[in-house]
Amino acid sequence: MRTPLGYILLFSGRLTRLSRPTGRFESQDPRTKNQDPGGLFAIILRYTIPLRYIALRMTLGIVAVAGHAKAQYNSDFMNYSQAGRSIFANSTLEAGSEGLSNRFADKLALGGYIDDALKKKSAGHLKAKNNAGVSLNSGITAFLKGNQKWDLMIGIRDQEILNATYTKDEFNLAFYGNQMYQGKTADLSSSSVNALRFQEIKLGVVFHDSVRKFGVALSLLKGEQLVAFKTGNQSSLYTSADGSEILFNSNFNVSRSNPAKTGFSSVNGLGTSADLYYETTYENSLGKKSVFMVNANNLGFLRWQKSSVQNSSDSTFRYTGYNIHNLNDLKDSTLKKINSDSLLHKLAHTRKRAFNTALPANLVVINKFFFSNRFSLSLGLRYVFAANYRPYIFLEPEFRRKKFIFGLHTGYGGYARLNVGASVTLHIKDWFLKLGSNSLQGYVIPNSAFSQGVFCSIAKKLK
Repeated sequence: MRTPLGYILLFSGRLTRLSRPTGRFESQDPRTKNQDPGGLFAIILRYTIPLRYIALRMTLGIVAVAGHAKAQYNSDFMNYSQAGRSIFANSTLEAGSEGLSNRFADKLALGGYIDDALKKKSAGHLKAKNNAGVSLNSGITAFLKGNQKWDLMIGIRDQEILNATYTKDEFNLAFYGNQMYQGKTADLSSSSVNALRFQEIKLGVVFHDSVRKFGVALSLLKGEQLVAFKTGNQSSLYTSADGSEILFNSNFNVSRSNPAKTGFSSVNGLGTSADLYYETTYENSLGKKSVFMVNANNLGFLRWQKSSVQNSSDSTFRYTGYNIHNLNDLKDSTLKKINSDSLLHKLAHTRKRAFNTALPANLVVINKFFFSNRFSLSLGLRYVFAANYRPYIFLEPEFRRKKFIFGLHTGYGGYARLNVGASVTLHIKDWFLKLGSNSLQGYVIPNSAFSQGVFCSIAKKLK
């Protein structure tokens, strides 16, 4: 008996039925010719599992909250600008996608039934190419007294960063299967997934006078985990019109930190990075006080150890399934072949080696106008390099009343479209507390919104 081609393991592990008999697997790559790879796309499932795990950790990470004023932009020096010598604790979550609604993303990360209506609604927003990203960073930073011209900065931080670019066809294959592509070619080209977690110890200094502040910090990095997956321009999947075979143009590269060492205590790489900050106060054309700030951080790299793994493939595979002579084969040798590790070795060239990866550098530029002691307006630009991130422009009015500061936020770009947020700040003696979100729509209308986030802060001022 022969299996129908329709039981193909795709990106999400979904099995799709196409009801045709199948034959044998053939490869045009001499390294893999005449080797049966098992479920062809189990290899891709290998990388969606850790990404789902990371997304889950990031989503749950909001319970570990504690940053300050501009902590939502992953900047330590902007904290100093607001409160001076202090001890800060902060945590920030940001998540967004151009095609996946928050309801869809929450079910994908945390578990839950994704029905056809939810899939159809998300699919309706997809473009040919789509971006997505999640970021969680938490840390403790202290700005300590130096002298009248400079202060010392010491900090520790944990960062988790995930970003991806995917095609509309990849979404359809993952959640509908390949039946809709009978006689067609699905585009898998120029897609990528980058999942990175690292910790840092930071030491810096802030030079200051009555008008300007300049900060510089250097960090020692510990690389915990990396999964980087990228497809080339020729990557595609063709399903024959009668469902008798599929043709897979692999054309992909994968880089992973040591898969045998995972967890917070793992040291799979080492690196360095730098933070830079500049601020100046000036009088605008209206005769009012203004503050101009520029912050750049994560300017560095990680060197992953020799036990790291890189895989590459640039071949065309013709796949026609398994010969099954006995139903017992389904629970014995056949299913044992559907193993993502062994499949990877058959599809791709594998080697262990050390390599470098650049960090996704974060740039924030803000111009803040003070119209009175009670009202200010900030206009800003943010960009994250090498992270599939589009330039993000934002506007933030702030209203001060006694011990409270109420802030609003609206922005466009990044991983989603329009963002709307709010924050509240409370000053109590020597303490500073702040809670807010730059993407409130994700919690108010999760079925229609494409981003969500939260930041929470606490600071103890020092003398």
